[in-house]
Amino acid sequence: MIDLVDARHARLGTPDVEAATACAQKASTLSRRGLLRCVSGLLLPAALPAISQPARPVLTKPIASTGEALPLIGLGTWITFNVGNDPAAHAERAEVMRNFFDAGGRMIDSSPMYGSSQPVIGEGLARLQPGPRLFSAEKVWTSSDGPRQIAESRRLWRVPRFDLLQVHNLLAWQEHLPMLFEMKRKGELRYVGITTSEGRRHGEVERIMRTQPLDFVQVTYNILDREVEQRILPLARERGIAVIANRPFREGALIDAMKKHGLPPWAAEIDCANWAQYLLKFIVSHPAVTCAIPATSSVAHVRENMGAARGRLPDEAMRRRMAQHAEKLA
Repeated sequence: MIDLVDARHARLGTPDVEAATACAQKASTLSRRGLLRCVSGLLLPAALPAISQPARPVLTKPIASTGEALPLIGLGTWITFNVGNDPAAHAERAEVMRNFFDAGGRMIDSSPMYGSSQPVIGEGLARLQPGPRLFSAEKVWTSSDGPRQIAESRRLWRVPRFDLLQVHNLLAWQEHLPMLFEMKRKGELRYVGITTSEGRRHGEVERIMRTQPLDFVQVTYNILDREVEQRILPLARERGIAVIANRPFREGALIDAMKKHGLPPWAAEIDCANWAQYLLKFIVSHPAVTCAIPATSSVAHVRENMGAARGRLPDEAMRRRMAQHAEKLA
């Protein structure tokens, strides 16, 4: 309503004031229908532009090694896309993907260790044909034949190549990273990264970041798990490495804890309409974080999550306030 009133007042120049005065002077001689026609002729044109305002654009950050813009919110598939051969569940995940892309999302992240997630993604992509909207992020997770596993993952996704391949949980990284860098050199891959989760092996992650030309690192980061703020995130900024934040909701446990309480009124200052957006905006507002990858099987939830990629983001003072509030509620 504020926007509508402001838009109306902004357009009400001197001619409109004169017209309004003339209309009022004639009121005594007009029928009720004529008076309404006169008044509506003044108000409706001014009100319409506010009603048709476009949606806020999706916020992006540049991938440090290339400058390519990536939306702040991606889509994880751990657990949520592991649905076996259930046709109904496959269709439901395709709808999640459709709504993700329609809301401006790009990155979908998966792994060979995620059960049936890869073929479920592949079936959804075949239905949706997202084209350049897709940023495919996959992992190699084997102690032996990495090229064979990557080829199988690509077959299941039904894509000609991956945008990003990551060594999952650092498994056999000394073998896999040279292979991935060679694939990148040949144009068979665009970006190379490593991953870890739940605070594991940060010392080794840091050593690899310092010695290898990585494009991405994926780590656990959320409003309660903030260990990476000490060394990993500053190093990523220093080395020009993009950061993907996994486990933003602790597999839903954070959402469950927070939703027992009302969203604080001051969350509206950063355009948060729900707890998912509160938690995600905290993560992606960190200067070193490129995107977060919440996993969901719900269309409603993917829409909520993508709302975190729009509107205002918290500054450092607001981030501290958000973290302190969450610690009290958790």
